Amino acid sequence: MSAEPVILFHAPQSRSSGTFSLLEELGAPYELKLLNLRAGENRKPEYLAINPMGKVPAIHHRGQLVTEQVAIYLYLADAFPEKGLAPAIGDVQRGPYLRWMVYYAACFEPGMVDRAMKRDAGALAMSPYGDFDVVLKTLEAQLAAGPYMLGERFSAADVLWGSALRFSMMFGIVPENPTFRAYVDRVTARPAFAKVDAHDAEASARFAAAAEA
Repeated sequence: MSAEPVILFHAPQSRSSGTFSLLEELGAPYELKLLNLRAGENRKPEYLAINPMGKVPAIHHRGQLVTEQVAIYLYLADAFPEKGLAPAIGDVQRGPYLRWMVYYAACFEPGMVDRAMKRDAGALAMSPYGDFDVVLKTLEAQLAAGPYMLGERFSAADVLWGSALRFSMMFGIVPENPTFRAYVDRVTARPAFAKVDAHDAEASARFAAAAEA
């Protein structure tokens, strides 16, 4: 893979923090383009030209733009295979890996947003995720076998899920239980997360001070 750096459009303490952590786990060369959400920089024309949805993360690598969180994780883990954070095509764990990556986007994320907004999920036949309590029970059963999503093998899926569960439990959207708590603590204790947390805390404090000036 080219040594060309990955450009990450990143807002501190947002969904893009997980992508930042993944880049650290991969040891990939990267360049950060910080966006101040407090100042609405993600809604300004300069960024909307990159991602019309105004969302982070987004990455630019080898002349190509990639948006959508799960697509970015899949791309990066495959782009730097020497780190072993994605089972290769042909590996028996490739299917389960893809399952849990897409489960996040197809089931957990829409269910979490509905739960946070106190919205009815709708009829089972129409809901993209069915029943959010079942989504959580299915996830808990997988993680209980641990220690990671793919058993003994740490992967990009754990960076995604460790980040997501930490955030959702922090805000009380997902109920904390011993399985989720132990998993989040295990994943986020890794040095990559500590580095990103420190960076984001400093950047967020800087943005807050600028807003008060």
